[in-house]
Amino acid sequence: MFSLPKTPTAPFCPAEVKGTVSVPPNLKPWKKALRFAGPGLLVSVGYMDPGNWATDIQAGSAYGYGLLFVVLLSSLAAIVLQCLSARLGLVTGKDLAVLSRQSYGPRRRYALWAMAELAIVATDLAEVLGSALAFKLLLGVSLPWGVLLTMLDTLIVLGLKGTGFRQIEAIILGLVATIGLCFFIELAFLPTDWSQVAAGFVPSIKLLSGEQPLYLAIGILGATVMPHNLYLHSSIVQTRVVKSGKADIAEAIGLVRTDTIVSLLLALVVNAAILILAGSAFHYSGHNGVADIEDAYHLLDPIAGTAAAGVLFGLALFASGQSSTFTGTIAGQVILEGFLQIDIPCWQRRLITRALALGPALAGVLLMGEHAVGRMLVLSQVVLSLQLPFAMWPLIRFSGSQELMGDFANSNLTRLTAWSLFAVISAANVWLVLQVTGIV
Repeated sequence: MFSLPKTPTAPFCPAEVKGTVSVPPNLKPWKKALRFAGPGLLVSVGYMDPGNWATDIQAGSAYGYGLLFVVLLSSLAAIVLQCLSARLGLVTGKDLAVLSRQSYGPRRRYALWAMAELAIVATDLAEVLGSALAFKLLLGVSLPWGVLLTMLDTLIVLGLKGTGFRQIEAIILGLVATIGLCFFIELAFLPTDWSQVAAGFVPSIKLLSGEQPLYLAIGILGATVMPHNLYLHSSIVQTRVVKSGKADIAEAIGLVRTDTIVSLLLALVVNAAILILAGSAFHYSGHNGVADIEDAYHLLDPIAGTAAAGVLFGLALFASGQSSTFTGTIAGQVILEGFLQIDIPCWQRRLITRALALGPALAGVLLMGEHAVGRMLVLSQVVLSLQLPFAMWPLIRFSGSQELMGDFANSNLTRLTAWSLFAVISAANVWLVLQVTGIV
């Protein structure tokens, strides 16, 4: 039977962060909202990582602002799923990985764990490639050396040992602000037709009737809705300690929902800015074939009329890779402990994940050449897209369970919306596989 959870303990956090953020009941509403702000921001950085850049740049250069509606709809889908994840963690006091371990037999449990780990590695692969390219663009090193330099982020994680969770959130906020600021400064350099931008947010069935734009739309979907974030959010939301009464939990759900929506709308703005930048700089200046991040960097200077544009692009790319590294580490800890009950130091988790991503990244660069980054980034998003339904299935089932959630179980409308998203995303994955394998 359903019972309200006891005050939750802090989940496994980066660099052995064990702290929580207390939320006294007598605080003013705006102060409570500030106390609850943070988990959504950590989740949002996964929606603006280098993998998103690859799909947004290619879509913007090829079709201008036409696919902005895909970015919008994908972000709305992400908001729905992340709100379900956060509510699950608050009500049950357990994260999605723990509930999966407790609810499924060994075979299904280990299968879900393996797929979640694969999603973590695919995400880290995108971070390695993005950070390596940023090193190449900013420091002039070769891409293989840039890949090897990404190992240094383990030292950053070690340096955060003992840092409070609130401080981690502040660091992420600084990195996200850097990404957003760089892009908006770049947009100021470029002539942009904002009426056409607004038109791009209107869904167009006609535009998606072509094979290539539909392929890019599926790529944007895979890059936007990320499976490991569903595990992550259900855990880190428990850093907010609230009383176990129904009214208190209902209030907490509302505040967390606000944090999630605001944070993911910020990610939507950044992703839209990347696509708008690519459309303004490349598509409407005759460079319709730009499909690689490195090409975009080199073309920005003469088009924008200032050398600062390319440097800002490189800085934003580096901030994107580093911010995603932090959240990837936390998600890896949550998944490992939740599914397998294995407790290892954060730096070891970081080292294992980075080692698994370095091999494919280095091999791809050496075998396919330094200009293959864009293709490898898109491939990493394909892997994420394929894993997503396997995280959505238990999330929708658990959040809709009366036994687990009681009065906080999904409503009929929420249940219909969630399962519809599951069907659409699964169908998109099937189409993507058919496209990649050449069957259609």
